[in-house]
Amino acid sequence: MSMLTPPGMGGQYRIKGGKYPRMRRRRARGRLVLLGVASLAGLGLVGWGTLQLVDVFTGGGGKASAAGVSGCATKATASPSAAPKPPKPPKPGAITVNVLNATTRSGLAKKTADELKKRGFKIGDVGNASKEYDKKVKGIGLLLGPASSLDTSLPVLASQLTAAERRTDAARKGTAVDLIIGDKFEELTKKTDADKALAAVAEPEPTPASSRKGC
Repeated sequence: MSMLTPPGMGGQYRIKGGKYPRMRRRRARGRLVLLGVASLAGLGLVGWGTLQLVDVFTGGGGKASAAGVSGCATKATASPSAAPKPPKPPKPGAITVNVLNATTRSGLAKKTADELKKRGFKIGDVGNASKEYDKKVKGIGLLLGPASSLDTSLPVLASQLTAAERRTDAARKGTAVDLIIGDKFEELTKKTDADKALAAVAEPEPTPASSRKGC
């Protein structure tokens, strides 16, 4: 076998002159494998993108949709019409008022009691204030009642003397309330203004609830 004979030819071919058989190259299998993997990856990306577009146009989207719903739910509140209304306060005719004078001026208790009677209130005791309050009420007046009167009869009476202080006594019995006249008292609130204040107490406006946001 000649030294120029390519290995593996088994001596069947000999190189003569300037001609020799051409060897056929093997296909690069590695390149084909890479192309196949790249194709599969491309198809996967196309499929994922298609699913995202479907979610956008159909309103889907698991966690995002759930988060949006829960966010609206936390901000939603009851409408004002659904809020329970507070109990209506008593009418002036159902309230007994003791009119007591804590000043050094005489006649104030009777004059004030007569005016309150004209405005529909029941009148109880009329006279001087007890030692606990006599000459100790420096403001326009003091409205005093049992604990149960805080949101019932006291607001109604306060409509007639709007600048008066309100106070309750837990140990006090009964339902009557006191109007104790103070040093700065001149007269009751003018009737037209008192009627407006009384109407506001009788029909309080419901507290507006916050509206739904973010939906």
